[in-house]
Formats: sequence, structure tokens, C-alpha cells
Amino acid sequence: MNDSDLAFTPALKLAELIRDRQISPLEITQLYLDRIQKYDPQIGSFFTVAAEQAIAEAKAKTEQLASLSDPNALPPFFGVPTAIKDLNAVAGMPVSYGVAALKNNIAEYDDGVVSRMKGAGFIILGKTATSQLGSFPYTEPPGFPPTRNPWNLDYTSGGSSGGASAAVAAGFCPIAQGSDGGGSIRTPAACCGLVGIKPARGRVSHAPVGDYQSGIATSGPLARTVADAAALLDVISGYLTGDPYWLPSPEVPFLAATRQLPPPLKIAFATQINPFPDAEPVIKQAVLKMVQLLEEMGHSLTESCPDVSGLVTPFTRIWQAGVVAAGIPMEALSPINQWLGEQAGTAGDYLQAVREMQIISRQIVAFFDQFDLLLLPVYLHQPIKIGEWDDLSPEETVQKIIQWVAPCPPANATGLPGITLPMGIDEKGLPVGVQLIGKPADELTLIRVAAQLELVNGKQLLVNSYK
Repeated sequence: MNDSDLAFTPALKLAELIRDRQISPLEITQLYLDRIQKYDPQIGSFFTVAAEQAIAEAKAKTEQLASLSDPNALPPFFGVPTAIKDLNAVAGMPVSYGVAALKNNIAEYDDGVVSRMKGAGFIILGKTATSQLGSFPYTEPPGFPPTRNPWNLDYTSGGSSGGASAAVAAGFCPIAQGSDGGGSIRTPAACCGLVGIKPARGRVSHAPVGDYQSGIATSGPLARTVADAAALLDVISGYLTGDPYWLPSPEVPFLAATRQLPPPLKIAFATQINPFPDAEPVIKQAVLKMVQLLEEMGHSLTESCPDVSGLVTPFTRIWQAGVVAAGIPMEALSPINQWLGEQAGTAGDYLQAVREMQIISRQIVAFFDQFDLLLLPVYLHQPIKIGEWDDLSPEETVQKIIQWVAPCPPANATGLPGITLPMGIDEKGLPVGVQLIGKPADELTLIRVAAQLELVNGKQLLVNSYK
């Protein structure tokens, strides 16, 4: 296996090669760091590359591996490199939240998901790019290079986990952590031809910090295979002391679910979400192709979708309040974030928005009394070009964002789990993705169906330019 093949090898397979001593943690870490140094200047997927720390950790793990008589006792991702989104703290590394004024803000602790990933044996290569405060579905924060799509550098890799999606797609790491508060895992995964899981509310802890946006956001995995994404979800899931809400452990590990065929399911699908226009033709075609595949696999498909129109106003109010709650001086923020912050109302307005969101969420969740899954576009048109909306006013840009990613926020508002899957390439060379939304706390069904689709469809996409 040559270096390029290794760079695009799934994370679980790399872990197996390391345990079998066919490659060392140091060798695979150096391979990824070399690729980042060579290719990332044109992509911009990393804010911070922690090469010295990564090499030191890789050397220590290589020595540990050499001294072990039973490598199978190692944690599941021992020696596998990964990356953390720059909205999450990694002790000793900068955490900027996409704000240029905070480039030198060094974290003093690990977020709970980071601690769990370290405990699983991962080596952290650095911090991936995010849109400022995670506010936007593209990753172009002022003061940082824009993050470009490895498939076509003129286009966005999505956001706000655009650095994570670009890094995995370009072969800079096999798997990465992202977060999703309105589609911020699912949209970048679709832009870059990846699998992205938005876990159910309460599956992944926010520890040690609080959740100030009423449960709409969560960490989750971006990967090239369903099995890798499921295995990382196993790693980061579970209660941590003081969590305000949490879910019991699933009946089987998420990775085990990838080896279990689902029973015949009732699945709803839609290409149009009220009150927004129909998805553009290439996306509509991808959804309908998925409908065909699911029917051939024995599932029952019905065209139907809950009415989510009432979510737009309360969800936007919560988005606006989140900018203020970040506690960063307005003058340090981009014009769009400043505008969002200026629109934020009182604490009472925020609580009223939460109440409205929860009432509408009950109606949406009730839709799943009739169906096991809902198949939707991830966004209503394909990725935008870098800087495409630069000349718009903040208000115009926000309206464009709301319409583009309209299929995503309902899962955040309701806390339902979702998964993005790649479905091919468009005429510009950009991936096309679709998403499945599951019942409350039911990632297992999502993962079983996604693994079944992956087996049939075989859509692990590789970026030929970087292979």
C-alpha cells in the first residue's frame, strides 16, 4: 500500500494496521503532517497544525506499541490521527471560535469529547477551521484563509465544520470531529462527499461547559465510511457528570449496528420543505435515486414531510441570541455576526423563542409516529463559490443561508438524529449528498440503513487530485 492509499484508508482499518504492526503511529502521523504541509495552503482546512505535539504523542505511542505483548488490548483508535474543530477546547492548543482576535487564545482544558477521543487512542493533528462562532454554512471567517472544497477549489467545503470536512476529503486525516447546530456536520459532509452524523440530543455531552442554545447543537463525526462514523460516535457518546439531559446507552454499540440489517421500514421522503422552494434538479435526482435504492432493499417509501415553516422565526431568534451569548466584543466579529447580535432581543424574547420552538418540535416529532425515517436533501442547492455572497448585505446573506440549509435545522430544533450520505458527483465535480432523519434517540436505525445503503451503493468518494 503506497502513501496515497494509506492517506485515504478508513480509520478503523488504520487502527487494525497499527495493532498488527504493519505501520506505526509515528509513520502514519508523519504521513498526514506531510500531506497537510504540501496541500493545505491551497485548501485552508486547518487553523492550527500541532505538529510538535502530534509527533511527540506518536513517538510515545509507537514505543508503547513496541513494548506490548497483546496489541488487541489497546483502545480502538490507538495511534490514529484525527483533528478537532476550533469551537472545541484542546488543552495547550489555540481555540479561536473563528475569531481572528482570539488566534492566540490557548485552551487550558480538554472538552469532554476531546478527552474521550484521547482516551480512545487518537492523535490530534490540530484544530480545523470553522466559520466565525459556528454561525454559517460556509467557512470564510475574516482574518483566516477561506476553506475551499478539495473537489473544486472555487467552491466552499461547507460550514461550520468546513475545515473538518475538507481535511477528511483531502486525505489530511481519516476521520474528524465536528459539531452541528443547524446542519454544521451534515452540510459540510454533503459538500465534500462524506458521511456525517448529527447525534440525537443528549447522546454527546457538552462537558465541561454549559449548553446555552437549548440543545440545538451537538458534536459528532465526519468520516469516509459509515463504520468509521459509527465507531467515533461510540467513543464520544455517554453521560458526563452534571449533564442537564442525556440518553441511555444504545442496545448495541453503534459500530455493531453497521453489521445488522434493518427490518423493512416505513420511510417518508421529500424534495421540497414548506415554505421553501423545491431542491435544485441534481439534488432532487439524488433524493429520488435514494428512494429507488431503499425500495429495492425492501423498504416502503411515501412522499410526505412535516410542516417546518413555523420553526424559521424562533430558530433565527435563538441563533441571534447565541451570537450575544458567546460573550465576544461585537467589534471583534464579522459584519454578519454583528448584525445578528444587533437583532437579538431580550432574555424574555429568547425564552419565548425556545417555547415556540419546543411546541413546533412536538408536532414534527409526532410525524415519526407514522414513519421510521425521513429522507431529505441536505441543502436546496449545491455548494456556493468562495466569496459568492460577499457583496450582499448581512440581512440578505442571512436570508440566503436560511433558504440554502432549510432541511437541516428541524433536526436540531427537535433533537432528532440525522446522517448525511454521498450520492454522486455533479457537473462541476462537486459531491451531492442526501440526509436521513431518525426517530428520537434512534441512531441505530439510521446507522443500520446507512450501512445497508453503503453496501449497495458503494459511494465512498475519493478526491482524485489529492490521491
